Order: sequence, then structure tokens, then C-alpha cells
Amino acid sequence: MKLSIVSKASGKANASALFFVKQSIQFSNVLSDAAEKQAETVLKGMTEGPFEDLEFLEIDNTPTIFVNAAKERGISNLDHLRMAAYRLAKKAMARQIPMVSIMLADAAPEQFKAIVHGLYYADYKFDAYKSKQKGAFQVTFEIVAGEHVADFKEIAEDVAVEQKAITLAKNLINTSASDLFPAEFVERAKTIAKYTPGLTIKVRNMKQLEKEGFMGHVTVGKGSSHEPHMITLSYDGTKGADGKRGARTSADHLVIVGKGLTFDTGGLCLKTAKTMPEMISDMSGAASALAAIQAIATLKLPMKVSAICCLAENAIGNKSVLPGDIFKAKNGKTVMVDNTDAEGRLVLSDGLAEAGLIGATHIVDLATLTGAMVRALGYAVTGFFSNDDALALNVINCGEACCEKFWSMPLEEEYADALKHPFADLKNTGSDAGAITAALFLQEFVPAGTAWSHWDIAGTAFVTKKWKYTEYGATGFGVQTLIELARRMSSADNTSASEDYSEM
Repeated sequence: MKLSIVSKASGKANASALFFVKQSIQFSNVLSDAAEKQAETVLKGMTEGPFEDLEFLEIDNTPTIFVNAAKERGISNLDHLRMAAYRLAKKAMARQIPMVSIMLADAAPEQFKAIVHGLYYADYKFDAYKSKQKGAFQVTFEIVAGEHVADFKEIAEDVAVEQKAITLAKNLINTSASDLFPAEFVERAKTIAKYTPGLTIKVRNMKQLEKEGFMGHVTVGKGSSHEPHMITLSYDGTKGADGKRGARTSADHLVIVGKGLTFDTGGLCLKTAKTMPEMISDMSGAASALAAIQAIATLKLPMKVSAICCLAENAIGNKSVLPGDIFKAKNGKTVMVDNTDAEGRLVLSDGLAEAGLIGATHIVDLATLTGAMVRALGYAVTGFFSNDDALALNVINCGEACCEKFWSMPLEEEYADALKHPFADLKNTGSDAGAITAALFLQEFVPAGTAWSHWDIAGTAFVTKKWKYTEYGATGFGVQTLIELARRMSSADNTSASEDYSEM
């Protein structure tokens, strides 16, 4: 997919596209009187028949695709635009149309951004393991922007960076576990750090983790032939901040902690065969953390951001952790391993401790953590927890701007006693409310005085049926919201307000 942003139509396009909502064409006031009447007839036919979404008709002697920008149920207006652009791009590729012109001179910046995201999403495919790889037909989308050319070009550059990060996360998650074990993830992270200006990396191997007391990783990963690792990536945008777009240099230090179980058998508390193949996605949190910080550094956001990837393989071996084993966590608390399949929270305990050691003011951890969250909210909504109301509101608003749905869950202290154990300070499972007790367990390792949010992406990180712009596999959920969170935390007004374009 290629973009060409111009002030006036070049006349070289092979087709035009018109977005519509009900009986109204969006973003275009350049149709002739005759074309207006033709379009009116078409839109009437959309509701009464015979025309349908993505109808391909002659309007003003130009082949024109009519795209419904309000087709799906339950999604925001901006997400409607993403989906409309996604379907348009798929249609153009299928029909092998070399150039499509879209009139967007009347679009608001966020509407334009949503459309460009949708076009990019249509371009993604994962065929690394296919015996015959087929290149997708390349379509050039000519965006007629009127007076907004400069602004739209700047937005398009940002979207390209964000989509590159989303693609990185998706590719990592979709890669089979035998090809992406902890040490291989480390090598890929090293390459990214090497070629991303301003990004540095620190890697701890099994020996270093054990020496420094990061025993969550050691406990989970010791049964596998692939040793655990912990990566700390650092970016300091406060050095040489150029004031781009009126940005201020933020005094905050955002630390992203990602669960990186490159494969999770469940350990001795073995998972069922039915769900096992999906466990390639149990490192989605780490993949999203790595992708987000790469984008944040590339965008040169003027604040301090770090990403901690907690990498291990939960396998069965002669050194596997046994149910009932007790270890001392990095912060000094002792933990009895009640269930070896509740392993993500153990490696995250190390990541949270590391976040405190490097001076986090704000922590976001994201993890495919509990089946309870999947049962509660499904594949469309991420449940999250926070100990800070301002951070929680920011997460929700950033998610809305990025078309990623979040639902605030309670850190209900009434369930905390279920984590107590007679022989240890804590055990790694509770008796009820699985997603909440998992969050309460993690809270035990959050550094004092630090704003923290835990995102349980178990349902939203990976899908096995078509959902929005994902046919199958990794969705890349969380990458955009993390980038947007850093963007807003570093912005001049530091606003968390979101706009609702209810009339398009």
C-alpha cells in the first residue's frame, strides 16, 4: 500500500472512493450537481436495495466505490472509519485497482488518521511458513487533502511508525515458539535497539537473574532447555528534546512491563491440548512492550520511557518447578507456587521490581494473564486495573483515541486474603475472582508511591476467528494505546480528553 497526499486530484486515479453514513456522503463537497443526484440514488438503493457496501459504480464518468462508514455494531465512529478504509483497501487489492482517489479535504485530523490506519491494516499478512508466498497487489491511495496537505502528511508519517510497530508485535506473536524462544527474542530486541536511535538495551541471562535475586524468572523457566532472560530497554527523550509540536519535556518516567512467555505448557499443571497451540501468544505483552518503545523512540517523544520484557518458556523438564515450591521474590516476599500454570504473574513480579529500581513514576504492565478475563470480557474488551485514578482515566481515553476498548476493573481488597499461605507470604492463586486476585498479587510487587496499571490482554491479544481487521492470530492490541499514552504524558497540555466525532 502506498499513500500520495495531494491538494487536488491528479486525474490519474483508476477509481474514486466515497465514504457514506446512511443517506449522506462524507468528506466530499466536490461532486457535480449530476453526480450528487446519482449518489443520492445510490444511497437510497443502499437502504432499499439493490446496492450494497463497496458497490462499484460510475459517478461523474469515474468508477466509484461506495464505502459504508457505519456498518458494524458496537464500535466507535473512528473505528467505523478504520473498518471502512480496511474494507476499501481489501476491495481495491482484490480488483487490482492501481490507484484509488479518496476525497478527504473535509475530514478532521483524527478522522484522517483513522482512515490511514484502516488502509494499513489491510496490508498485513503473515505467510512466513507458507510454501508458496504470494505478494499482495499494491494499491496507491491518492488522498485529496485540500488545504490540509502538510498536516495530513505529518499524521501519515506518525501512522506509518505506529503501524510498523504493530506489524513487529504481530509478527513476533505469530511466530512459532520453536523459532522464537527467549534467547531468540533477545537477539531480535538487540537488533531493534541497534538500529533505533536513542534506544539502549540491557539483558540479564539465567545466571545474572539468579545472582541478582530475580527468582520469578528462574522459578518459571528452569524446567525448559531454553533459559529465561529479562530485557530492559531504555529511551530518554528528555535529552535534546526539540520541542516538536509544542511538546514539553516530561518529568515522568513511564515503564512498560510485558509478560513474555514464549510458550506456556502450563508446566506440571498441564494445559489441555485444545488450547495449547494458542500459547504462542503468551508473549504478547513483551512483544507489545518492545514494539511500543521502538515507536516512541522513533517518534522522539520528549519523555523518559523504558520497557521490560520478562522472557521465559514454561515447559516440563526434570528441573521444573513443583506445586508447593516456595521462592523469595526480588522485593523480599516469599511466594508458594500453588499452580504452575499461574506463571505469568511470577515473571512479572521481577519486571515490576526492576521498574522500581530504574525509577519508574508510572508503570503499565500488560499480560495474557487469566482465562477469567476472557470469560468476563471476551475478545473485544481488555479489562484493566489501576491504583491511580488519573492514570486509569488516561488509559481509557488513549484507548478510545486508538480504537482499543478498555474496561476498568476493581482491585477488590476483600479477595486479598485468598492469596495468603501458612508457610509463605503469598501464594500465586486465589480461590475466587481469578482476574482480580491476579491483579492483587501483582500489586504486592508494585513499588511504593508508583502509579500503576495492569492490562489483562488474554482475550484481546490473539483471535482464532476474524475480528475487525485481524483474520486470525495476533491483533497487536495495546501497542497504539501505549504510544498514545506516552504521547499525551509528554505533550504540552498533557490532556487526556478525547473527542467524539458523532457527526461525520
